[in-house]
Amino acid sequence: MPEVTPLPLSGYVIDVHYVAGVPTFVTGDGAIALGTAGRVVKPHAGGILASALAADGKSVVTGGDDGKVMRTTADGTSTLVAERGRKWIDVVAAGPGGAVAFASGRTVVVVDGTGKVHELERPRAALGLTFFQKGLRLAIAGYNGVGLWFPGTAAPVQELEWKGSHIAVTLSPDGANVVTSMQEMALHGWRLRDGQHMRMSGYPAKVKSMSWSAKGRYLATSGAGVSVLWPFFHKDGPMGQRPLELGGRQELVTRVACHPAEEIAALGYDDGMILLSRFSDREEVLLARPNGSPVSALSWSSNGLELAFGCESGAAGLIDLTR
Repeated sequence: MPEVTPLPLSGYVIDVHYVAGVPTFVTGDGAIALGTAGRVVKPHAGGILASALAADGKSVVTGGDDGKVMRTTADGTSTLVAERGRKWIDVVAAGPGGAVAFASGRTVVVVDGTGKVHELERPRAALGLTFFQKGLRLAIAGYNGVGLWFPGTAAPVQELEWKGSHIAVTLSPDGANVVTSMQEMALHGWRLRDGQHMRMSGYPAKVKSMSWSAKGRYLATSGAGVSVLWPFFHKDGPMGQRPLELGGRQELVTRVACHPAEEIAALGYDDGMILLSRFSDREEVLLARPNGSPVSALSWSSNGLELAFGCESGAAGLIDLTR
């Protein structure tokens, strides 16, 4: 079993990122813990509701219940990106060229790399945001589908429709597919070149974590007693294909993180256990024993030799795969 360095934190770990190589833990009580030396900063006056790693990996963007969007670097410096008065910042995303997107209710805002602000009102609350890797284009998940928006242009929002509440959105690495997780305990996808729908169902719980494999061949998901990996390398994507299932246990998988280079994935469970599983033969390695608290955050270092994790209880740590 690899060596685990525990890092007890003060609150629910909502996310973890490697910021300029430094493991950075974001907690719901408003704290950001940087590295292993115990350095903690509090960029918000209240709790943190959402976070995202900047596209260049050099900062983390957070949204809080104080109405502020903040950017924090690995040295602990925090700067204000935007402020919306008393409105909670429910979701954030970071895009190319330093762009930041955030949402509060029906209002979606993009601050581009030059600091220019673009606003869009949606018919219903925006629940998930993600940028395309190329160009300033944003996918917005919400009720009855996804809107694709080019901020700063006169182009109308392209609507990808499917009835139901879409609570999160992700894009395949090649930008060819949009996939959402839904309130109805399913995934829905659209192939952008022809609008083909992709329906992925059968989950016993909501899918709260999605992670693309290194080459975008698979989309790994939480929400079941296994991690369900949908294949996207066939002509029609996952349609008509059996998904790969990894790490079967009685406990639910709560968090997934695919390795940055290899077809292996870290799986976190609702009892705190973390497993490493290989796609080719489903071989497993125990990374962390159960601690009684659901795993709420997982992130690989860029070289894939270290895994950072956090739990709802505030338990957190670093797993060194070289030891």
